[in-house]
Amino acid sequence: MKNRFVAVYVLGLLSLIFFGLTRFIPASREPADVREMVRAAEIMDQASVAIRAGAEEMHLRIDRKTDINRTGLIGQETSSTTTTLGNLEAKRTTANPNFAGLLVRLIQLAGVKRGEMIAIGASGSFPALVVAALSAARALDLRPLLICSLGSSQWGANRPEFGWIEMEACLNKAGLLRSPPLAYSLGGEGDSGQDMSPEGRAILLDKIKRTGILFIDDPDLMKNVRLRMKLYDESAAGAPIRAFVNIGGSWANIGTDPSVLKLEPGLVRLASEVPPAGRGVLQEMALRRIPIIHLLHIRGIAQRYGLPWDPSPLPRPGEGDIYRRTGKSRTPFIVLAGIYFMLVMACFKMIGRRSAPAA
Repeated sequence: MKNRFVAVYVLGLLSLIFFGLTRFIPASREPADVREMVRAAEIMDQASVAIRAGAEEMHLRIDRKTDINRTGLIGQETSSTTTTLGNLEAKRTTANPNFAGLLVRLIQLAGVKRGEMIAIGASGSFPALVVAALSAARALDLRPLLICSLGSSQWGANRPEFGWIEMEACLNKAGLLRSPPLAYSLGGEGDSGQDMSPEGRAILLDKIKRTGILFIDDPDLMKNVRLRMKLYDESAAGAPIRAFVNIGGSWANIGTDPSVLKLEPGLVRLASEVPPAGRGVLQEMALRRIPIIHLLHIRGIAQRYGLPWDPSPLPRPGEGDIYRRTGKSRTPFIVLAGIYFMLVMACFKMIGRRSAPAA
């Protein structure tokens, strides 16, 4: 009887200690994270509306057979400014406004805090992802340093009359773009549009000249990357760059070393150092221990983070598994529960030994 009383007393005391400790577990920041994710998705949704409206104002036809959600972010199968092959379903997948929510999550996982600075190296092949990154930056009150190439693979920003520069103008008009890019380049092979038609290169060069934005034009990879890093550093003016977001497969951003093809999408770590001759901006940033967010293999991103593949209609901001997966962390609770369970078992074992009859 006495042993039972002791057991009840000890268990009661352990329970009080356990539930008392759970009150001191730090509150998760996830609810605030989700709100910021949804806010970014809402901004991207507004940006898509502004881009579609801009295309319609220019009396440009949005092909419902290819741009099935009428976003204005899907280009043509081929054009004079097209550089390489592209996947239509992947381009449509990135038009989901919740990609901006995902970018918020990845940026926060990289340790970036509100008001800090990120660098973005983008290809015109994925205009929706550029919009997503800028939307995430705005939701988090970050300063984005953007360098963008204007050439595009199929179905990207490859409409000669409505490419990335025109999309930027739509965002500016709607008040959704806070600062101009640091520089443009042609993109494509050698970052000099070698795989475009001469007509396409001439069109883009004329557009760049009219913007007054700095033009990067150096087919030497090491010099090209050095210039880009210098631009990022000068624009940061001594403030730290907290993350680098790579969008697409730009030659200057991902470099030429084959190891880059093994990188998984999302927040990544480079397994080994790349020789200088093959380094892109991505590898240079990694050498500085700057977190890398790599957005290239779209199906892998969708599968990894719970975003639908080629959805129609597009999900509304705040819809999808990405938000359900961003739940309150249970790790501290699980650790305490495990300790509690082991103590209870030890208590029963001790009582069992005391109550056992002597041999």
